[in-house]
Amino acid sequence: MLIPIGSCEKHGPHIPLGTDSYITLAVVEKAAEKGNVPHTPLMPYGYSPHHMGEVNRGYGSITLRGTTFRYMLYDIALSLIYHGFNKLIFVSHHGSNTKVMDDALRAIRYKTGALPIWYKVPTERDIKLIKDLLKSKPEDAPGWHSGEEETAILMYYRPHLVKMERAQPRSIHAPKWLGEKFIKTDGTPTIEFMGSENIWIPLEHHEYSDNATIGDPFIATPETGRLLVDRISTHLAEFCKELKNVNIKAKVRDFEERAF
Repeated sequence: MLIPIGSCEKHGPHIPLGTDSYITLAVVEKAAEKGNVPHTPLMPYGYSPHHMGEVNRGYGSITLRGTTFRYMLYDIALSLIYHGFNKLIFVSHHGSNTKVMDDALRAIRYKTGALPIWYKVPTERDIKLIKDLLKSKPEDAPGWHSGEEETAILMYYRPHLVKMERAQPRSIHAPKWLGEKFIKTDGTPTIEFMGSENIWIPLEHHEYSDNATIGDPFIATPETGRLLVDRISTHLAEFCKELKNVNIKAKVRDFEERAF
């Protein structure tokens, strides 16, 4: 079973709050068809506290708390296991959902014996699968927020939601309050200092990107978007086919605490 998990967060002036959700669903729909596997409806919210922006500014982002997000994964999984599924693949394009899912997936596996899996759509720094399809240079953060990958896929999958006349050049920098000795080149939570990127700071997105645009949106095309969705969905479908050969059976299926 494929389970698409999205997010609702600011993506700059030219693509919508639901960008990560739309991309996740585009990949899941195609992969389900290619791999002959079912999928659930989209869960459109995720873990995005750093995208909320400043209070009362009306950015529109909606975030689940980490605890809420983990319980959401847990409850979805236990519901599906209750109905007889043994292998669950959560799929998400939103990188920050990965930060808070590990203990929920472990709890599902430890409790039931079923196999929960997290499939992160190739994006951000993890673009090995699609690198040759992107025109952006590595220094232009091709897989990052509101850049070529996301803009191209939206141009292909939901073109009426893309407003390129509003697009702005990429903006990425270390938070000004840190001072001049710190460097930041993309949206990871890390900061580079004295040539080393081993420092993790819980930053807000608006502290290091003025317009929520980290990649370059101006070289995106609908054809690139089509190729990206096809490549990623094929990879996911092939993984699903291979997983069918893995013998996993849940040992516990009841969900007694499903009401409260």
